[in-house]
Amino acid sequence: MRLLFCMVAALPAQADTCPAAPDHTEELRALVVAAQAAPDQQTGREISNAMWEYWTIAPDTYAQELLDTGMERRESYDYLGALKAFEALVDYCPDYAEGYNQRAFVHFLREEYEAALPDLEHAITLVPQHVAARTGLALTLMRLGRTGEATLALRAALEMNPWLGERSLLPVLEAMEQEL
Repeated sequence: MRLLFCMVAALPAQADTCPAAPDHTEELRALVVAAQAAPDQQTGREISNAMWEYWTIAPDTYAQELLDTGMERRESYDYLGALKAFEALVDYCPDYAEGYNQRAFVHFLREEYEAALPDLEHAITLVPQHVAARTGLALTLMRLGRTGEATLALRAALEMNPWLGERSLLPVLEAMEQEL
């Protein structure tokens, strides 16, 4: 009980309402085009990093604090604390894709693959250019044994950024599909 109180007390104070999520559609489209045209893996990874910079810009200071808190807790393997922060973020900012993507990632790390799916799908609905959520969807579907869907999700991510590290999984998925 005391641990739960400490986790709640450590979260930042809530603001009144979440403003609209930042719209970086045009910037992300430009980065997708740049990734598709990247001459090498290093350039492709730099473009991926630039995408993350946009995805992790929260709608306001409170949302940013929740996002940062959740990511810090996840990085220190405090998955329950991370989930609490991401759940607060999703409740506060239901139109901010990264809250869903990060919560899905924690579910994935906890091997709660079924719980990760709706969050990944919602993140992609909110930000169709969210290459990381598409990749996360592919990995989650793969863990669930849904090889055909995983292959399609990974192909969609690779169409946007052919330099993703997960590209090495495509031949594996395709081979698994042929075995079925």
